[in-house]
Amino acid sequence: MSIAELFDSEFKHRVKGRFSAVVRVLYADGEFDPDEKKFLDKLAIKLDISEEEYKEILKNPLKYPLNPPYLYVERLESLYNISRVVHHDHHLGDKQETLLRKFAIALGFTTANVNYIVNKALALVDKKVDLDTFISEMQNMNR
Repeated sequence: MSIAELFDSEFKHRVKGRFSAVVRVLYADGEFDPDEKKFLDKLAIKLDISEEEYKEILKNPLKYPLNPPYLYVERLESLYNISRVVHHDHHLGDKQETLLRKFAIALGFTTANVNYIVNKALALVDKKVDLDTFISEMQNMNR
């Protein structure tokens, strides 16, 4: 196996792990509602997850290891990425905040601040800020 193939393989494995983490978060209450299922369908396509892999992950999301972000900046990067996906998926409507709250809590943000964090994240994504601006604004939102 070449270095490029190894890199591609590891990258694909990480993508599956992150997708399975999304599945776990959405399935935490025991089922997907129709909007969450549509969101997963679209996310799988964006992440280039095959139909077979998709079915396998839905069947057993625990198969893939979680690689949760440890550093605060990594959590903000993850929040930025998932905020962009959730915000872009306009069919979620009012549920985008609820969905993003679940992800923010899963990323390790406190429940006491999660509403403020989600509102700020969605406002920044709505303005189409880049990652660096998002991180800076989120780190300095209390100043």
